[in-house]
Amino acid sequence: MKRIALVTGGTSGIGKETVRGLARAGLAVVLVGRDQRKCAEVVQELRADTGQTDITALTADLSRLEDIRRVADEFRATYPRLDVLVNNVGAIFDTRRTTPDGLEQTFALNHISYFLLTNLLLDRLLASAPARVVNVSSAAHRFVPGVDFDDLQFERKPYAPMTAYGQSKLMNILFSQELARRLEGTGVTSNSLHPGGVASNFADNTTGWFRLTAKVLKWAVGISPARGAETSVYLATSDEVAGVSGRYFERCRAATTSAAAMDPTAQVRLWQVSEQVVGQVFPSPAGVTS
Repeated sequence: MKRIALVTGGTSGIGKETVRGLARAGLAVVLVGRDQRKCAEVVQELRADTGQTDITALTADLSRLEDIRRVADEFRATYPRLDVLVNNVGAIFDTRRTTPDGLEQTFALNHISYFLLTNLLLDRLLASAPARVVNVSSAAHRFVPGVDFDDLQFERKPYAPMTAYGQSKLMNILFSQELARRLEGTGVTSNSLHPGGVASNFADNTTGWFRLTAKVLKWAVGISPARGAETSVYLATSDEVAGVSGRYFERCRAATTSAAAMDPTAQVRLWQVSEQVVGQVFPSPAGVTS
């Protein structure tokens, strides 16, 4: 049976190129995007470009808990297996915004979507083992000294876009590490990565000087989305990393993280806090000691 991959944030930038790369590698790919019309256009484009008809889409706003749960249910009802999950969706916001669930939007989209969607689909991954979870983080995790668990969502301290973004990318690695520990011995791996500074539509949702600065930086030093997707595709498909878990990669090579990302206490605490946020407990798989 053909292997199936699910890619979040798959209608533009790195996500779109990840879908393209996985389809060219012979996987059936399901992408998740917010806009139904754009999803349909991207599916049509990538089918024509890759010659692969097994590219489909699900529509959801992954900053909303209800949408995350719905898209997980839709995937489970339609697809019999899940061999690769690429948690790619992400954004930066220049002002503090909250979701309908009352969550700060950077935290909700960049971290909680990874945490909740992965756990809701974990049984599919386990049943499809060997399977892989690929979490797109960023070198921006180095911008912060650690996760501020006392004010996780900037409810008391002034909102700072790069701090919020950096903290969310640190959470991606902490989550990926704790997931790898919980999945040890199951045949499902969990790794994270920095895609590089990519000239995509990232930060185009911001305004004023922040958007202008981001645009100049992308023009000056940004790599193409296709190059940015290379490490995601590598971790999803390469035999070189079959069985490798709990690592962080840059340019298709294992790399070091900040010390904060390797803090086992923070990894466990973030998992517990995330369970509280989504209102659901996710125990380790049967037979695996948490």
